[in-house]
Amino acid sequence: MKTLVIEKENLRHNINTIKSYIQKSNEKRFPKIIAVVKSNGYGMDLIQYTKFLIDNGIDFFAVSTVEETLKLRQAGIKEKILMLSSTAIKEDIENLINNDIILTIGSEESLKTVNEIGKKLNKKINVHLKIDTGFGRYGFLYNELDKFIQIAKTAENINIEGTFTHFSIAYFDDEYTKLQYKRFNECIEKLKENNIETGILHVCNSSAFVKFPNMHLDAVRLGSIFTGRLAFSNTLGLKKVGYLKSQVAEIKKLPAGYNIGYSNTYKTKRETSVAIIQTGYIDGINITTNRDMFRNVDKLRYIVRDIKDAFKSQSINVKINNQNCKVLGRIGTHHVIADITNKNINIGDETIFEINPKYVDSCIRREYK
Repeated sequence: MKTLVIEKENLRHNINTIKSYIQKSNEKRFPKIIAVVKSNGYGMDLIQYTKFLIDNGIDFFAVSTVEETLKLRQAGIKEKILMLSSTAIKEDIENLINNDIILTIGSEESLKTVNEIGKKLNKKINVHLKIDTGFGRYGFLYNELDKFIQIAKTAENINIEGTFTHFSIAYFDDEYTKLQYKRFNECIEKLKENNIETGILHVCNSSAFVKFPNMHLDAVRLGSIFTGRLAFSNTLGLKKVGYLKSQVAEIKKLPAGYNIGYSNTYKTKRETSVAIIQTGYIDGINITTNRDMFRNVDKLRYIVRDIKDAFKSQSINVKINNQNCKVLGRIGTHHVIADITNKNINIGDETIFEINPKYVDSCIRREYK
């Protein structure tokens, strides 16, 4: 049986580190933490993870799908939940309202639909306004805000509790992030000039939270940072959370010159003892999403990195009974083969892969330990 283990002390350490950083970075105010628990709680199990955060003093959450909001409410989570994705689908909006979810308004259609439903229910619907400052996804375009202002003045059944934007490249491009922040502030000024309530302001994702403390505003939306994994140097002393635990399923000896795994990418140089472990890339081993970018500069960067990698030794290791063992050949969908030559390892021995919980199959059991 495979298990994704979540080290509670490491997670608690990260929560406390984040709180300390907020206190250190903000003398006159204490921004609210909005914990983003999308994608099955960044792989740490939506319900268990959210309850752990509640136990550690966090009481405001955000998700990306209707299904996630319903799971939280069905599990008895009564705290504030913000639906980050704007939608104009009437059935989804009604479902969210019926479950006391704060909606995001990011289009004329969603604004009108939410307001109409509010009129029918004879109540004001709590929402956060989303401004698109250069992401190109949800939100009113920053340079077309007049359209929103005209409609908002007549939307009597909308209660704006907050206003936010989403940075597209805070982990890498400081100048573009500053431009988005400038656009956001200009929009806030315009809304206030037109007597439109903006509520709490929040722009920082995990990367911006660390790099731009001056942008913390009234609240910060934090997700990946809780796992101790960021796309740049860890300057806060965060601890990585999560490892995949399995067992050695079989052991065998292979002769010298024997191919291992798909595509015959590895051939034994000597007689080799190997352990077969029933876990693979479907469980998140050696999975990354950093190649889903298609700018020419990104492609060039990958080519340069690949050329460098071709001239240096690279390997993936698995820990078996506290012994580091090299993974041989390509990682399969459900299997890994490790070199255990001259090591005291037996069938059934525990195996451990350091892994990003986000990429671990949701079917695998999560254990908070």
